[in-house]
Amino acid sequence: MNLPTKITVPYKHLLVPCLSLLMLTVTAAAGDAAAAPLRASAAAEDGRHDFDWEIGTWHTKVRVLADPLSESEDEWLHFEGTSVVRPLLDRHANVVELKVSGPNGRVEGLNLRLYEPQAGRWSLTFVNIRDGLLTPSVYGGFHDGVGEFFGDDQIRGRAIKVRFLILRQGPDNARFEQAFSDDGGETWETNWIAVDNRIDDAS
Repeated sequence: MNLPTKITVPYKHLLVPCLSLLMLTVTAAAGDAAAAPLRASAAAEDGRHDFDWEIGTWHTKVRVLADPLSESEDEWLHFEGTSVVRPLLDRHANVVELKVSGPNGRVEGLNLRLYEPQAGRWSLTFVNIRDGLLTPSVYGGFHDGVGEFFGDDQIRGRAIKVRFLILRQGPDNARFEQAFSDDGGETWETNWIAVDNRIDDAS
């Protein structure tokens, strides 16, 4: 996949979650037999299936803030295309392939979501195909149907906080929002909004 040479958006800092090409899974050997029922119960209650609803193909409309955390007047760039979500490793992981385009260029990338059973959380990592670089992961999970994920990054040499939200709006609709904070999480500026409508259910 190739991107146009003219891209006006700082994509390295966009959709911090939503992509990565590197993954390592370690499965511990079983302990004593007496602990097996407890492990089975914990596995049934863990968050491994949090993203099962999203497996499939979606039509995606994306709005991107051109210059986040700046003094410039807000300018929103618009893109449209598809995102395809595929399960990996018996659904301990999944990957999102995003392809959207608009008047300001194209965004193509991958978002790897990997479940950490020991921590009971998901990590979301993004890579932009344009530069092949991984962004710092965000970490979290779902509570009452809303996914909340937080992490740290930098923008223009400044340390920032990153928040990524996933909001289900019915079985075939979802909304994704990314926001940055440069005051330690006291205030947030949303810079990425994606609205997805299901095209195909591959679950």
